[in-house]
Amino acid sequence: MMVLPAPAKLNLFLYITGRRDDGYHSLQTLFQFVDHGDSLGFEAAPDGELSLSPALPGVAPEQNLIIKAARLLQSQTGCTQGARIHMTKRLPMGGGLGGGSSDAATTLVALNRLWQLGLSLQQLARLGLTLGADVPVFIHGQATFAEGVGDIFTPATPPEPWYLVLHPGIEVATAAIFQDPDLPRNSPVLSLQQRLALPWENDCEALVKKRHPEVAKLLGWLLEYAPSRMTGTGACIFASFDSREQAEQTLARAPESVHGFVAKGCNRSPLFGALQQLDAASPSSDTAT
Repeated sequence: MMVLPAPAKLNLFLYITGRRDDGYHSLQTLFQFVDHGDSLGFEAAPDGELSLSPALPGVAPEQNLIIKAARLLQSQTGCTQGARIHMTKRLPMGGGLGGGSSDAATTLVALNRLWQLGLSLQQLARLGLTLGADVPVFIHGQATFAEGVGDIFTPATPPEPWYLVLHPGIEVATAAIFQDPDLPRNSPVLSLQQRLALPWENDCEALVKKRHPEVAKLLGWLLEYAPSRMTGTGACIFASFDSREQAEQTLARAPESVHGFVAKGCNRSPLFGALQQLDAASPSSDTAT
């Protein structure tokens, strides 16, 4: 079985710069990966069979982005091969860490290799965009300044500190946040250099704190130890530390009801480190990396 990571992402900042006529929002955000996330195992199956285990509670298999990604790859390439996929789920749903998008991206990259389809990363990213706006970021695997509706990318190299990521035990519906009339939608459009020089903020944070007091309470607690903010539309919050030890010491002080993890920031996705190891073991592999 080929086992690959599906890493989490953090939005180091997130600004909403407008709303288009089609209802989509224009934004500016800085994505960075961390070395923590889900794991997916893949093995070949006959006759186009696709299976996923274990199933996510409350999510029908055909609605899971992993199966959707696999079926999309089959339909777009005419591939008649199948796969058995095993998932080790570590990232919370509705946490703002991109778990579903990362799972979909790893599935596209992995099955492109397993089925020897030879699609480029650009081709995979175009397919991934039909599954979710964040999927191409995970496929390209580079820390990214994203603009537009999340489809205009500029590679970035922010610092790679240790992060403490905390989850207050609730889910935040992204659609509900973006549909809320109180969401700020008038942040100025600035260059990456201008954004990097200013304090980093998240335009969704105040609204999420208002709608979900659990997020506000946890942010208030973490602010006592380090500058902290929310990732994406929540519910997870994070803070950066100079060392793993500092982050772990703060995690040890967290309220008992709170779940969290410590991880290293990565400007290159751990997925591609794992792929390089596979290439080293099988140098004749013909796949996009």
